Amino acid sequence: MAKIAAKIRPMNIHVAQGSSAEKAFRAMAGLPGKPVEPEAIAPGIKPTPAHDLHFHGGKTIPNLTFKNFYVGGAQSWQSSDVQAIDQALAAAMSDQNLNNVMVQYFPGLQITSAARASEMLPGAPPAVVSQTDVENLVRDLYKQNKFAGSDLTSTVFNVLLPSGTVLNTDTTPATQPAASRTAQARRRPIIPHDEDDSLSGLGGYHGSVHIPNAAGGEDIVYYAVGVYSEQLADGSTNGIVAFDQPWKNVVATFYHELNEARTDSDVEDAIAAGADPNATKFLGWISRQGEECGDFPVFEANPLSQVFQEVQLTNGAGTVPVQFQYSNAAHGPEGPIPQPHPPAPHGHGHIHADSRAATSSLAP
Repeated sequence: MAKIAAKIRPMNIHVAQGSSAEKAFRAMAGLPGKPVEPEAIAPGIKPTPAHDLHFHGGKTIPNLTFKNFYVGGAQSWQSSDVQAIDQALAAAMSDQNLNNVMVQYFPGLQITSAARASEMLPGAPPAVVSQTDVENLVRDLYKQNKFAGSDLTSTVFNVLLPSGTVLNTDTTPATQPAASRTAQARRRPIIPHDEDDSLSGLGGYHGSVHIPNAAGGEDIVYYAVGVYSEQLADGSTNGIVAFDQPWKNVVATFYHELNEARTDSDVEDAIAAGADPNATKFLGWISRQGEECGDFPVFEANPLSQVFQEVQLTNGAGTVPVQFQYSNAAHGPEGPIPQPHPPAPHGHGHIHADSRAATSSLAP
């Protein structure tokens, strides 16, 4: 008889293969209120149809807009990194051949992505950032009208953490002074025993925040957060290091998160609903194991270069660093393709009302 795990949640995080973060989050991964199903495919066998994504009727975003917010101010970022990240992420998310993979999850629609001008956020670079810190930052930016002019129903705000900042999924603020750096962050007991931080393989995650609005209702603000993935001076790593330059790792992380946000927008509401079987109504495209489109490719890759690659843009204007996403048509990770696949079967429900027509873009 299938066993229901004690603490089940969909995955909305980006973790390194073989890391303690992967072990912790995969141990909890699954669909709310559903049995944990045994693996249908033996390790090493490809393709992996047991990990195909299924549509649960939740919100998806075919016409995506995103904006990058750089934490720590200009003193924490090299201008060359900022320019490279902004340009490469915009190019990857709007590339035709990459989007030919993702459009299978939007039956009858096309998909588009547009990047708004990025912005530096003043202040000292934090040593540690928790999920609560990220959500509080999103609320502050909302109150400061930083999201003015954005369609909140189809925009994801990216929070980019500077070099040296550690990210975790704690639900309490990280109040540690900015002067306390990485070594002290390692010792700080802020991570729940069943979760982990970016020093142990966490690259980033996406979610949403419900904020009361002036009309007496509420706005839902979508965000993604990621670390500056790099090798540290002591030889350890912060985040997921797959490329020869940290900025490329950052682009791959947010490529992962934005594609998950567009195909499974309200996963945070499903997680908040806990074991309630009705929580699945919030989910978009997700596997029976609770994996979003970017998750299983990272778990499956050995070495990481199988799915983390610099790929040629469709228009021939150079290359971009991305992480390949899961393709139902290929039953596994897939790079850029010249023609889209037929739409993936829905399985559950129908395309959400917010999943309106758009026009294509992307590439692995």
